[in-house]
Amino acid sequence: MAVEAARSCRLPMSGHDVAGNGAGLPEPAVRVPTRVVAYREAEPRADSRALAVETPVNLVYGSVPYAVMMTTPADLEDFAYGFSLTEGIVESADEIRGVALESGREGEQGGVRLLVDLAPGRLREHLARRRALSGRTGCGVCGVEDLASLPVADMRAAPAIRVTVAAIERALSALSEAQVLNHETRAVHAAAWADLDGALVAVREDVGRHNALDKLIGALMRSGRDPATGFAVITSRCSFEMVEKAARLGAAVIVAISAPTSLALARARGHDMTLCAIARSDTLTVFCGGERLVMPG
Repeated sequence: MAVEAARSCRLPMSGHDVAGNGAGLPEPAVRVPTRVVAYREAEPRADSRALAVETPVNLVYGSVPYAVMMTTPADLEDFAYGFSLTEGIVESADEIRGVALESGREGEQGGVRLLVDLAPGRLREHLARRRALSGRTGCGVCGVEDLASLPVADMRAAPAIRVTVAAIERALSALSEAQVLNHETRAVHAAAWADLDGALVAVREDVGRHNALDKLIGALMRSGRDPATGFAVITSRCSFEMVEKAARLGAAVIVAISAPTSLALARARGHDMTLCAIARSDTLTVFCGGERLVMPG
């Protein structure tokens, strides 16, 4: 079953089109001329290469700027929803009344402004706790001023789901082909949601791994998908912020291509999540929550 975005019905997996982004916004990828040098050939060979676009995105709530994040300019409405949830600005999709995109103003280095219209009560709460955040590429803790301020998701009860190892294998095998932008650029991360059969429901890509996951979370929020109906797959390492974002969504199982950090494992245990990582075509490593996995046979 395909995820349906709030803005349209055309969101089977990836919500962006590498060829164009519309609305006068930057393209998610640009092609540039290059020269390929072979170590044992006298002359370089003319070629071209698609590069992932990295652009500053200013998230604005109630006319007040909140954060500037370096992102791939695609699926930005999803990003606004997911970022708002994982930053603790909203608790659900219905607290966002709308998202408007506009090109950056003169002198703003070609960026994009995301104008997020919050419900009045939620906006008042947000403005009362507002913090400044000047982002790198999806940095998860930029702007945090002390160790006590590191993000910790609400201790939501993880869904009592079971996931077969075969479903995880199926999702991993399908993920590479589903990464449209990465096929063009070889420079972006992906975050995907698979149903309990292992079929990919949605894939989001970005130069920042945190951004890719925020975009995925936003797509799931906007479609109303129940976190108990699947699991998350990420192509990056699993740092603690990735676990916290997944926990904020209410996901019980996260599968990472690369290894987790020690703090990510501690947070996953604290949230009663299943953390699988170093996921390859033939094996994966279970770090915690193995009781949710159903072995073959």
